[in-house]
Amino acid sequence: MAEEMNNQGCSGDCGSCGGGCDAGPESFLKPLNMFSSIKKTIAVVSGKGGVGKSFVTSSLAVELAKAGYKVGIMDADITGPSIPKVFGIKEPAQGDEQGIIPGKTKELGIEVMSVNMLLDDPSKPVIWRGPVIAGVVEQFWTDVMWGELDYLLIDMPPGTGDVPLTVFQSIALDGIIIVTSPQDLVQLIVEKACNMAEMMNVPILGIVENYSYFECPDCGKKINIFGESKVDETANKFGVDVLGKLPIVSDMAELADAGLFEKIENKYIADAVNKIKL
Repeated sequence: MAEEMNNQGCSGDCGSCGGGCDAGPESFLKPLNMFSSIKKTIAVVSGKGGVGKSFVTSSLAVELAKAGYKVGIMDADITGPSIPKVFGIKEPAQGDEQGIIPGKTKELGIEVMSVNMLLDDPSKPVIWRGPVIAGVVEQFWTDVMWGELDYLLIDMPPGTGDVPLTVFQSIALDGIIIVTSPQDLVQLIVEKACNMAEMMNVPILGIVENYSYFECPDCGKKINIFGESKVDETANKFGVDVLGKLPIVSDMAELADAGLFEKIENKYIADAVNKIKL
């Protein structure tokens, strides 16, 4: 009882109490797979679904790979995986006693790991509870043999639930990029994502706004289909940069649907790419 009372009254300076307690915060970080070496790990997050987070993740991966970097994508959106589809990866992931071997895109050699690559039938829904899903994401970090990567991009599920919390606690992130769209409701939810990152002490690299506008192919006029952008106000509130305002481009959507994402030229994402490279 005396020891318990001493620990409750500990000031955190173990030198003053003889070092009889561990006042430091418990670390939940998981070790990276022993056959992997990753220089920088970036998570791409969103406050809600449907804002194009996977599109932004894939665009960043393609542009980094075209610049000569070795890139991987961890598809952490377990119940809504889309990364293999947009890159045309149909083969299942392979593995042995040492770990799981990720798939690779055909042209740029981007390494990809997704739950769809582990299922007999990728069209079947993943009906798992939160702790199981979070455990799979941890295994994508500890059991996948990523090899030597310059950048690993983590395509996160929307929201601030089990999986984002697991990633923030279990993986040593170098920063996050938040994806949003112009609607007022989305901006409110973006603030939740920013607040979560600050609470977890994860650096926010900046915000990318998707579906920002549509550019008329005939006259070049920019049309704000989802209303006026408010991303600058949100970015100013949290002291972060706006790293891009991406228009709606039908040609890009068609390439993604066809599994030909490596052919996309997304000049609108350049500032975000440069921010990651810093």
